[in-house]
Amino acid sequence: MTLFASQTDFGEPGELGLFIDASQLAYLDALMWKQGYLDGEQMAAAFQLLRSRDLIWSRLVREYLLGKRTQPTELMAWNADGTRLPYRLHIETLRHLYLDNDLAEGRHCVHGRPVRIAELQLPIFVVGTERDHVSPWRSVYKLHALTSTEIAFVLTSGGHNAGIVSEPGHAGRHYRFDIRRDSEPYVDPDTWLAVMPAQSGSWWPCWQRWLAARSSRRIAPPSIGAGTTLDDAPGKYVLEH
Repeated sequence: MTLFASQTDFGEPGELGLFIDASQLAYLDALMWKQGYLDGEQMAAAFQLLRSRDLIWSRLVREYLLGKRTQPTELMAWNADGTRLPYRLHIETLRHLYLDNDLAEGRHCVHGRPVRIAELQLPIFVVGTERDHVSPWRSVYKLHALTSTEIAFVLTSGGHNAGIVSEPGHAGRHYRFDIRRDSEPYVDPDTWLAVMPAQSGSWWPCWQRWLAARSSRRIAPPSIGAGTTLDDAPGKYVLEH
Protein backbone atom coordinates (compact mmCIF):
# COMPACT_ATOMS: atom_id res chain seq x y z
CA MET A 1 0.00 0.00 0.00
CA THR A 2 1.22 3.50 -0.83
CA LEU A 3 0.09 6.65 0.98
CA PHE A 4 0.82 10.06 -0.54
CA ALA A 5 0.92 12.83 2.11
CA SER A 6 -1.89 11.06 3.97
CA GLN A 7 -2.64 11.38 7.65
CA THR A 8 -3.96 8.45 9.66
CA ASP A 9 -3.68 10.04 13.12
CA PHE A 10 -5.34 13.46 13.10
CA GLY A 11 -4.32 14.44 16.63
CA GLU A 12 -2.08 17.14 15.16
CA PRO A 13 -3.64 18.03 11.79
CA GLY A 14 -1.67 21.25 11.36
CA GLU A 15 -3.08 24.59 10.27
CA LEU A 16 -6.13 22.98 8.70
CA GLY A 17 -7.32 22.34 12.26
CA LEU A 18 -8.04 26.07 12.52
CA PHE A 19 -11.05 25.52 10.26
CA ILE A 20 -12.36 22.39 11.99
CA ASP A 21 -14.41 22.69 15.15
CA ALA A 22 -18.00 21.89 16.11
CA SER A 23 -19.41 25.27 15.03
CA GLN A 24 -17.60 25.25 11.68
CA LEU A 25 -18.81 21.71 10.96
CA ALA A 26 -22.38 22.75 11.78
CA TYR A 27 -22.07 25.58 9.24
CA LEU A 28 -20.59 23.31 6.57
CA ASP A 29 -23.19 20.63 7.26
CA ALA A 30 -26.01 23.11 6.67
CA LEU A 31 -24.35 24.52 3.57
CA MET A 32 -23.64 21.15 1.97
CA TRP A 33 -26.98 19.63 2.97
CA LYS A 34 -28.66 22.36 0.96
CA GLN A 35 -26.54 22.02 -2.20
CA GLY A 36 -25.38 18.41 -1.79
CA TYR A 37 -21.66 19.09 -2.07
CA LEU A 38 -18.82 21.44 -1.23
CA ASP A 39 -18.02 23.54 -4.28
CA GLY A 40 -14.47 23.37 -5.62
CA GLU A 41 -14.00 27.13 -5.29
CA GLN A 42 -15.03 26.99 -1.62
CA MET A 43 -12.50 24.25 -0.93
CA ALA A 44 -9.76 26.10 -2.83
CA ALA A 45 -10.39 29.25 -0.78
CA ALA A 46 -9.78 27.33 2.45
CA PHE A 47 -6.44 25.99 1.21
CA GLN A 48 -5.43 29.44 -0.02
CA LEU A 49 -5.99 30.82 3.47
CA LEU A 50 -3.55 28.24 4.85
CA ARG A 51 -0.83 29.75 2.65
CA SER A 52 -2.22 33.26 2.33
CA ARG A 53 1.20 34.89 1.90
CA ASP A 54 2.05 32.78 -1.17
CA LEU A 55 -1.39 32.13 -2.65
CA ILE A 56 -3.22 35.41 -1.94
CA TRP A 57 -1.13 38.42 -0.93
CA SER A 58 2.02 37.94 -2.98
CA ARG A 59 -0.12 37.08 -6.01
CA LEU A 60 -2.17 40.26 -5.56
CA VAL A 61 0.96 42.39 -5.23
CA ARG A 62 2.59 40.81 -8.26
CA GLU A 63 -0.43 40.72 -10.59
CA TYR A 64 -2.69 43.57 -9.40
CA LEU A 65 -0.19 46.18 -8.17
CA LEU A 66 2.81 45.39 -10.39
CA GLY A 67 0.89 44.11 -13.40
CA LYS A 68 3.11 41.04 -13.80
CA ARG A 69 1.29 37.94 -14.99
CA THR A 70 2.48 34.59 -13.69
CA GLN A 71 3.32 32.13 -16.44
CA PRO A 72 1.24 28.99 -15.78
CA THR A 73 2.94 25.64 -15.31
CA GLU A 74 1.54 22.14 -15.74
CA LEU A 75 1.15 21.79 -11.97
CA MET A 76 -0.66 25.16 -11.69
CA ALA A 77 -3.06 24.14 -14.46
CA TRP A 78 -3.77 20.83 -12.75
CA ASN A 79 -4.26 22.52 -9.39
CA ALA A 80 -6.75 24.97 -10.91
CA ASP A 81 -8.91 22.09 -12.17
CA GLY A 82 -10.95 21.83 -8.98
CA THR A 83 -13.82 19.48 -8.30
CA ARG A 84 -16.75 19.25 -5.92
CA LEU A 85 -16.72 17.10 -2.79
CA PRO A 86 -19.88 15.08 -2.07
CA TYR A 87 -21.66 16.04 1.15
CA ARG A 88 -21.33 12.71 2.94
CA LEU A 89 -17.68 12.18 2.01
CA HIS A 90 -16.63 15.61 3.19
CA ILE A 91 -18.64 15.87 6.40
CA GLU A 92 -17.75 12.36 7.58
CA THR A 93 -14.06 12.95 6.85
CA LEU A 94 -14.03 16.19 8.83
CA ARG A 95 -16.15 14.92 11.71
CA HIS A 96 -14.90 11.36 12.22
CA LEU A 97 -11.28 11.73 11.15
CA TYR A 98 -10.20 15.32 11.76
CA LEU A 99 -12.40 16.28 14.70
CA ASP A 100 -12.90 12.96 16.56
CA ASN A 101 -9.78 11.09 15.33
CA ASP A 102 -11.82 7.89 15.09
CA LEU A 103 -9.47 6.07 12.69
CA ALA A 104 -6.39 6.27 14.93
CA GLU A 105 -8.42 5.44 18.03
CA GLY A 106 -10.16 2.39 16.57
CA ARG A 107 -13.71 3.78 16.34
CA HIS A 108 -14.01 4.28 12.58
CA CYS A 109 -16.32 1.65 11.12
CA VAL A 110 -16.68 0.28 7.60
CA HIS A 111 -19.74 -1.93 6.94
CA GLY A 112 -20.37 -2.01 10.67
CA ARG A 113 -16.90 -3.22 11.66
CA PRO A 114 -14.24 -1.03 13.32
CA VAL A 115 -11.02 -0.48 11.36
CA ARG A 116 -7.87 -1.20 13.38
CA ILE A 117 -4.68 0.08 11.78
CA ALA A 118 -2.68 -2.12 14.18
CA GLU A 119 -3.92 -5.19 12.31
CA LEU A 120 -2.36 -4.14 8.99
CA GLN A 121 0.23 -6.68 7.91
CA LEU A 122 1.07 -5.58 4.36
CA PRO A 123 4.15 -3.42 3.61
CA ILE A 124 3.34 0.31 3.41
CA PHE A 125 5.16 3.03 1.48
CA VAL A 126 4.49 6.45 3.03
CA VAL A 127 5.40 9.82 1.51
CA GLY A 128 5.59 13.04 3.51
CA THR A 129 6.61 16.45 2.16
CA GLU A 130 8.76 18.97 4.01
CA ARG A 131 6.56 22.06 3.49
CA ASP A 132 3.15 20.42 3.56
CA HIS A 133 0.47 22.84 4.81
CA VAL A 134 -2.33 20.27 4.42
CA SER A 135 -0.77 17.09 5.86
CA PRO A 136 2.27 18.07 7.99
CA TRP A 137 4.90 15.37 7.59
CA ARG A 138 5.28 14.77 11.33
CA SER A 139 1.56 14.02 11.42
CA VAL A 140 1.92 11.66 8.43
CA TYR A 141 4.82 9.97 10.27
CA LYS A 142 2.49 9.07 13.16
CA LEU A 143 1.53 5.89 11.28
CA HIS A 144 4.75 4.39 12.68
CA ALA A 145 3.18 4.41 16.15
CA LEU A 146 -0.09 2.81 15.01
CA THR A 147 1.17 -0.40 13.40
CA SER A 148 4.22 -2.66 13.61
CA THR A 149 4.19 -3.69 9.95
CA GLU A 150 6.98 -2.73 7.53
CA ILE A 151 6.88 1.00 6.70
CA ALA A 152 9.05 2.59 4.04
CA PHE A 153 9.03 6.31 4.76
CA VAL A 154 10.07 9.06 2.36
CA LEU A 155 10.40 12.71 3.35
CA THR A 156 10.77 14.74 0.18
CA SER A 157 11.34 18.39 -0.61
CA GLY A 158 8.37 20.47 -1.72
CA GLY A 159 4.83 20.93 -0.51
CA HIS A 160 1.59 18.97 -0.61
CA ASN A 161 1.41 18.92 -4.43
CA ALA A 162 4.91 19.66 -5.75
CA GLY A 163 6.50 17.19 -3.33
CA ILE A 164 4.45 14.35 -4.80
CA VAL A 165 4.70 15.47 -8.44
CA SER A 166 8.50 15.39 -8.26
CA GLU A 167 9.57 13.63 -11.42
CA PRO A 168 13.17 12.55 -12.18
CA GLY A 169 15.19 15.38 -13.67
CA HIS A 170 13.39 18.11 -11.73
CA ALA A 171 16.11 20.47 -10.52
CA GLY A 172 16.70 21.01 -6.82
CA ARG A 173 14.81 17.98 -5.51
CA HIS A 174 15.99 15.87 -2.57
CA TYR A 175 14.53 13.27 -0.22
CA ARG A 176 15.23 11.11 2.81
CA PHE A 177 14.33 7.42 2.86
CA ASP A 178 14.33 4.60 5.38
CA ILE A 179 12.51 1.31 5.97
CA ARG A 180 11.20 0.36 9.42
CA ARG A 181 11.12 -3.43 9.38
CA ASP A 182 8.46 -5.51 11.11
CA SER A 183 8.40 -4.93 14.88
CA GLU A 184 11.48 -2.68 14.94
CA PRO A 185 11.38 -0.10 17.77
CA TYR A 186 9.68 3.23 17.23
CA VAL A 187 11.83 6.27 16.44
CA ASP A 188 10.29 9.72 16.87
CA PRO A 189 10.17 11.97 13.77
CA ASP A 190 12.71 14.55 14.92
CA THR A 191 15.28 11.87 15.82
CA TRP A 192 14.62 10.22 12.45
CA LEU A 193 15.15 13.55 10.66
CA ALA A 194 18.40 14.21 12.51
CA VAL A 195 20.05 10.92 11.57
CA MET A 196 18.64 10.35 8.08
CA PRO A 197 20.84 11.81 5.32
CA ALA A 198 19.30 13.67 2.39
CA GLN A 199 19.68 12.23 -1.10
CA SER A 200 19.52 14.40 -4.21
CA GLY A 201 17.01 13.79 -6.96
CA SER A 202 13.49 12.43 -7.21
CA TRP A 203 12.05 9.84 -4.83
CA TRP A 204 10.11 8.17 -7.67
CA PRO A 205 12.88 5.66 -8.61
CA CYS A 206 13.12 4.70 -4.93
CA TRP A 207 9.39 3.98 -4.91
CA GLN A 208 9.67 2.02 -8.17
CA ARG A 209 12.40 -0.21 -6.72
CA TRP A 210 10.34 -0.79 -3.56
CA LEU A 211 7.30 -1.77 -5.65
CA ALA A 212 9.33 -4.02 -7.96
CA ALA A 213 10.82 -5.91 -5.03
CA ARG A 214 7.34 -6.64 -3.65
CA SER A 215 5.38 -7.16 -6.87
CA SER A 216 4.56 -10.19 -8.93
CA ARG A 217 4.95 -10.52 -12.68
CA ARG A 218 3.83 -7.49 -14.66
CA ILE A 219 0.65 -7.80 -16.69
CA ALA A 220 -0.44 -5.79 -19.68
CA PRO A 221 -2.89 -2.98 -18.87
CA PRO A 222 -6.43 -3.34 -20.19
CA SER A 223 -7.36 -1.47 -23.34
CA ILE A 224 -8.99 1.89 -22.68
CA GLY A 225 -12.58 2.27 -23.77
CA ALA A 226 -12.73 -1.22 -25.26
CA GLY A 227 -12.29 0.32 -28.70
CA THR A 228 -14.93 3.01 -28.26
CA THR A 229 -14.73 6.64 -27.13
CA LEU A 230 -17.39 8.93 -25.73
CA ASP A 231 -16.06 12.36 -26.73
CA ASP A 232 -12.94 14.04 -28.01
CA ALA A 233 -10.36 15.16 -25.48
CA PRO A 234 -10.39 16.80 -23.01
CA GLY A 235 -13.83 15.25 -22.41
CA LYS A 236 -17.33 16.56 -21.99
CA TYR A 237 -17.01 16.87 -18.20
CA VAL A 238 -14.42 19.64 -18.59
CA LEU A 239 -16.94 21.81 -20.43
CA GLU A 240 -19.81 21.21 -18.01
CA HIS A 241 -20.66 23.44 -15.07
